[in-house]
Amino acid sequence: MKTKVISGSYCRKCIAQSLPVDMMIRFAQIVSPRYDIYERSGIPEGIPISNQNAANMIVADLIQENCFIDFVEALVQIDSHGYMGRKYVLKGLNDVVTGLIQAGYSFDSTTGQFFENQNERISQNWGRLRDGDERVMAVLRLDIVSNSSLVKQNADSSIEKAYNALRRIVTQAVESRLGRLWSWEGDGALGVFLFGYKEKAAVYAAMEILHELFFYNRLENPLNKPINVRIAVHFGPVRYSGNAMERLKNETIKEVSRLESDSVPANTVGVSWNIYLSMDKSIQDLLSYPGKGAGEGGVRLYHVGMDKS
Repeated sequence: MKTKVISGSYCRKCIAQSLPVDMMIRFAQIVSPRYDIYERSGIPEGIPISNQNAANMIVADLIQENCFIDFVEALVQIDSHGYMGRKYVLKGLNDVVTGLIQAGYSFDSTTGQFFENQNERISQNWGRLRDGDERVMAVLRLDIVSNSSLVKQNADSSIEKAYNALRRIVTQAVESRLGRLWSWEGDGALGVFLFGYKEKAAVYAAMEILHELFFYNRLENPLNKPINVRIAVHFGPVRYSGNAMERLKNETIKEVSRLESDSVPANTVGVSWNIYLSMDKSIQDLLSYPGKGAGEGGVRLYHVGMDKS
């Protein structure tokens, strides 16, 4: 495992030089709450363990538990913000971060999290999430309006060409902002965002899709009618599963689908109230207020069209 070879040695050196054994164990328990170095090693409690031996055992155990990257993220937060009111300086932590980057990960300085390098691979869990992991995510739901009518009225080759173009537009807008497409059905898509300013990323992706589709419909669309879409953006807790159908059972994902179907007109982005509150005023000013759905403030709408003035 590249992670173990490259970054593990840096991490062992970092914590051995920076922390007493009791704090190494306490920090390990942040990501592995039941971690017990004496139970794992077989060393009787009360027998002193040297800093170097403790560091070696902790790093090896956390790599085995698949918690090593979570541990490094915890160390980054501790180095930046301290722990329980106390400041800790972790010598060589930059080398640990660099080691993970060399192992094929990217580092999001906004959240202090690692995720897979998109130049090497793009997976639906960002190379990080395990089954059962719950995170707050921004979610984008897109639906093609009157999909059945378009399919019936156009040749299969034209439908394939147009829908492939739409998928390229959506994929570019989502993945360029560190998002992932979790589903692509015949009449719509679901994108999710976890890293960086995820709420803004989801809204900007939705706006980009609308803009690109506006021009595609006028310049390249081979169908007898424009492709019209509804897009909703929302955020909340989402539990990851390797099973695509299980992911769709999350309440946050169900809610964004309800927003899209009940509150968003064609060729419009609908932004839930909690997403709206996280936007800069310059973006808020672009969103109109229709007065229904999505909590106390209602859904805010963004529309693209020709200026008729």
